[in-house]
Amino acid sequence: MELDKLENLFIQFYAEKPQSITPLKGDGSERRIYRIKGENRSIIGVTGDHRAENEAFLRFSRHFREYGLPVPEIFAQDLSQGVYLEEDLGPDTLFEWMTRVREQQGFSHEIIEVYRRTLEWLPHFQITAGRSLDYSYCYQHSAFAWDSMRWDLQYFRHRFLEVFYKHELDRDSLQRDLDHLVHHLLEEKADYFLYRDFQSRNVMVQNGKPYFIDYQSGRRGALQYDVASLLYDAKANLPDEVRPELLQHYLDCLAKIEKVDVSRFMHYFYGFVFIRIMQAFGAYGYLAAVKGKRNFLKSVPYAVANIEELLKQDTIINKLPTLRQVFLHLVEDESLREF
Repeated sequence: MELDKLENLFIQFYAEKPQSITPLKGDGSERRIYRIKGENRSIIGVTGDHRAENEAFLRFSRHFREYGLPVPEIFAQDLSQGVYLEEDLGPDTLFEWMTRVREQQGFSHEIIEVYRRTLEWLPHFQITAGRSLDYSYCYQHSAFAWDSMRWDLQYFRHRFLEVFYKHELDRDSLQRDLDHLVHHLLEEKADYFLYRDFQSRNVMVQNGKPYFIDYQSGRRGALQYDVASLLYDAKANLPDEVRPELLQHYLDCLAKIEKVDVSRFMHYFYGFVFIRIMQAFGAYGYLAAVKGKRNFLKSVPYAVANIEELLKQDTIINKLPTLRQVFLHLVEDESLREF
């Protein structure tokens, strides 16, 4: 039925029948994505049951293109049927492209350069286009604030710790630490566009240039969250020595658009890294246990390795003893390294 809807929309817009409609892997998304080929064109067709999600993506896409951001052009839509057609940005996500290059060259200068280009665009999403974005189309939360942060942390507790944590858990003490972390992060200015899932599978690469997708879960938030998401993207497994260089490049690009107190930025940065990693742990558990997508558990060892490195630094986590102990137990659990 949904293929019929996509075919009908294609015919209406292009006045020809598609030659092929091929399903593509959608990772954790509930939307179904297809590559549709006509006689002289290849486009992407998307079907989704959640109208508000579809509308957020379409509205945000048009807004970002008005500001010259490299996002897919929307060709046609029928929200009543839950389908739309968009530009085909090719087969390669940043993760897939990087994996191929890495197998041949290691983590090369070529990869670093594409990450730098990716980070150069981020302030334009956050500030240049984010200033005038209509946030009424945010379909989950309008801001990454108290409710949104606590939801992510409960996601971590219920979808990951309750399934994989092997030690007795002092739930009240852990909740106090989690609440303390939220209060700490809420001190930071949060009046920017927060992409929400700024990671290597949501960046497409064509001829060394990045293009961006899957920002429909965006909302208002702090600057630190998205750069933390990209640099600590678990399965991308960036070398530890590369992260400071890329973070500094982002800060340099940011400074060209808005004056930022770097010491204040860094004061909150690692708190956002931790909350992002916990959200990701929750997602891995949910997608594996509830949705049957056990492939996502392959990211767990990389996330654990990130936690192990972060625990060596002097960050907010040292003021959260119960949460720190939970992380230490996760790091010590060899079974989490075997997924």
